[in-house]
This record gives sequence, C-alpha cells and structure tokens, in this order.
Amino acid sequence: MNWDDARVLLALGRAQTLRGAARVLHVDQATVGRRIAAIERALGSTLFLRTSTGYLLTEAGESAFEAAESMEAAATELVRRTQGLDKALSGEVRVTTTDFLAVDFVIPAIARVHAEHPDVRVVLTSSSQLLNLSRREADIAIRTQKPDNPDLIVRRLTRWPMCLFASQAYLDSHGMPEPGTAFRGHDLVAYEPYLSEGRALTLVGESASAGRIVAAVNSSMMVRTAVGAGLGLGELPLYIGERDGLVRIWPERERSKPYEVWMVTHEDLRHTARIRAVIEQVVQVFAEA
Repeated sequence: MNWDDARVLLALGRAQTLRGAARVLHVDQATVGRRIAAIERALGSTLFLRTSTGYLLTEAGESAFEAAESMEAAATELVRRTQGLDKALSGEVRVTTTDFLAVDFVIPAIARVHAEHPDVRVVLTSSSQLLNLSRREADIAIRTQKPDNPDLIVRRLTRWPMCLFASQAYLDSHGMPEPGTAFRGHDLVAYEPYLSEGRALTLVGESASAGRIVAAVNSSMMVRTAVGAGLGLGELPLYIGERDGLVRIWPERERSKPYEVWMVTHEDLRHTARIRAVIEQVVQVFAEA
C-alpha cells in the first residue's frame, strides 16, 4: 500500500461515509469508492463492511488502518521537522480557534502579520471542533481547553473571571435579579453544551431553577450576542462584558471556573519563521487586552 492509498483508507475509516471521506480528500464520492475497491482487490481482503449507516472497518481493515496511521505519523513528522527549519517569512499558516476568539483577537493579529509580512497567508478555521495538531490539521490552536499531549507547546494567553451580565435595555424592562431567588421572573441565556451534560444550570453560583431559558446556544459568541441583544442574563468573561458595554450583575460574584485561553503548537514547528510571526502577534493582541 502506498501513501496515496493509505490516505484514502484513513479518510474513509475516520469519516465512515463516502461523502465525508470525499470532503477530506477533495475528490468526489465515486472516486473514493473506486479507490477503496481497488485497494481491496490489491490486498485480497475486504477492508470495509458496507452497512446502511456507513462503512465499518473489518478485522483486516482495522489492521490496515493501524498500518496506515503509522505511515501518516511518519509522513507528518517528516513534514514538521523539515518545516521547523524554514526561515522564510512566506507561505501558509493554519490557525484554528472559536468564532468568539477569532473575531476579537485572532483576526486583528492576522492584520498585523499581513502588514509586516504580506507573503504569509493565514488559513483560519473558526470552529468548536478540536483539530489534531499532531496530524497537522492545524499549525496553531487557540482554545479554552488545555491539552495534555507532551509533544505540544502550550502557553496560557489569558485568564478572565466569568461574570453575570445583562444589557441595559433588559434591566430597564425586567429589573435587577434578587440573589437567592433562583432568577425567578428573569430570562436567561444558557450555553447549550452545558445543558447537554445534564447538569442543573447555575449562573455565578446561583441556581437558575426558577428562571426561564429563552436561548440555549452552542458558542460563546452566541451567548455574547444574545445577552447584548437583550434576550436575558448570561455569563461572559469579565473583559468581554465590560468591552461590550454590558451591565455586570452582582459584582461580588463570579463563576468558580475562570475563562482561560491557551495557545498550542507542535514542538517541531514553533521555530518556523512564519508560524513564529503569527504566534508573536497573537500573544501581543491578548497582552494588550
């Protein structure tokens, strides 16, 4: 099996559908299907079970998949080590972060990079999905979760208290909530992944059992936008709430867990000139905040 075949096997093994694999490989579904059939004929083994829900690896397919992953790791390491010696301030840098952090911090950093090094091209992926730096799905990740992979270089960019905010328009209409009332008579904006975990909603340590959730959203940007639009009370990082001109509720209270932002890159790539240039500007933008 050559590397091109391995890439097809890996893509289908991970996506489990022809459409998903085709999207990763930037080809059409029919091409993926033909390539898998050709690989199976060459190996003399059935690698995938075709089911109503997708393509599932057989026992032989799992063995081939593990071998393909080893090939991928070796190829990726070769690229990382080679790029780690690159001193040119040109070329592509792939950055992944959330939409919330992209708008306020990463895009301003990209603008600064472009002003100084116009031949550096940043490919920015705004998503809550955690891309794999070890497989070079991204060169730099800016996230709110700290990874524990020893091959990754991790730096904390900021640490903000999480506080309760509302718009002035909301408070003019509903008044201030009273502590100890579990937000009775008030509308709330909730972070939907928190609710999906089945935990009882609390805001800055106050039970929200008597409040009315009017919006459950799946990103910090959407919480920020909903609170700013006057939909209800919601938790936001202190810096962002104040920056947006929102009113802080119960200034003596904050969530027990702060909002932390981490920048992550692979050890082999941290000295690459173009990646270093992006890192430096991102650090500077957060430091100014």
